[in-house]
Amino acid sequence: MAVPGASRRSRVALLGVVAATSLLLAACASGTTDEPAEGDAPSYGEISVQYSWIKNEEFTGEFYAYENGYYDEAGFDDVIGISGPDTGVAKLLSGTVQVALSDSASIGAAIAEQDAPLKIIGATFQKNPFTILSLADGGNILTPEDLIGKKIGVQDSNASVFAALLNANGISPDQVTVVPVDFDPTPLMNGEVDGFMAYLTNEALTVQLAGYEITNLPYAENGVPFVAETFSVTDQYLAENKDLIKAFLIAEIKGWTHAFTESTEDSVTLITKYYDQAAEAGDGLEAVFGSLDPEKTGLGLEATKLLISTPDTEANGLFTITDELKEQTVASLAAAGWDVTVDELFDTTIIDEIYAEFPELKAYLP
Repeated sequence: MAVPGASRRSRVALLGVVAATSLLLAACASGTTDEPAEGDAPSYGEISVQYSWIKNEEFTGEFYAYENGYYDEAGFDDVIGISGPDTGVAKLLSGTVQVALSDSASIGAAIAEQDAPLKIIGATFQKNPFTILSLADGGNILTPEDLIGKKIGVQDSNASVFAALLNANGISPDQVTVVPVDFDPTPLMNGEVDGFMAYLTNEALTVQLAGYEITNLPYAENGVPFVAETFSVTDQYLAENKDLIKAFLIAEIKGWTHAFTESTEDSVTLITKYYDQAAEAGDGLEAVFGSLDPEKTGLGLEATKLLISTPDTEANGLFTITDELKEQTVASLAAAGWDVTVDELFDTTIIDEIYAEFPELKAYLP
């Protein structure tokens, strides 16, 4: 979730490693239906990927995967990235998209409440990015208890995650007034709400750059630590398309490696290109929000990297999820009333296999 403008790390050696393994990586991914003839590159056709938010800095790795031909190299005719906001749950279950960049609360809730056959196969964000944003001279929400009696602006697509925060802290929904809002934090700055459902990487920066002193109530530190921007698929798709998914995740790893090794300035230029393309096509909110603010986008990208890169990913590789983090995620969902097991929610076999086969791909930092 991000609002542009008015609203939301030596590279050469690493790129040499990536380039040197490109042909090998492409060759390792074989088809799941029509096996390619010996010597031919695999062909996976077209897949659709639902983004959780608009095409901004949260998807820098995806943009580099497009720009540097990693999806093509992996054997895809096209990877269609669809702008959000959208958890992707309904579209996954209907087959409208094959992969969704979602969050563990939305996927876990669907499994617990609907017995939805979904799995998280990797996670971009190792830390929950959500926060309740408030003004220091306004709501000044420092603790979960400070939510009681307050008016909190919550977007429809984030309602389940906000409910998780309340449930995890024993706060009844009737103790808080939920005000439906969009993703522009203007209602907070205007005093129409006391708190605002936001991303630490986005709206918090927007309001701060507007000159306000802000207070954050991060979900990760207040009962709801979970992975986000999760690569999520259906059980059936996972069972039937393991080679395809492996090729896709390799392309994603290579794309996000560039996000960490290219300069912020170059990345902002690339992000703006893909955002503008979406806006011109009238894809959704991009056409409504107007131009990206380069300063805000750069700050958002650097803040996003802090959610992605941790000691665990530096040791194990991008998108990996440790057993401890899986348990923490499941415990967070249980505290919110969603009972799922680690095995019901996660299957990270493919991402683990990738790094076992290609350990050089772990080196995403300069």
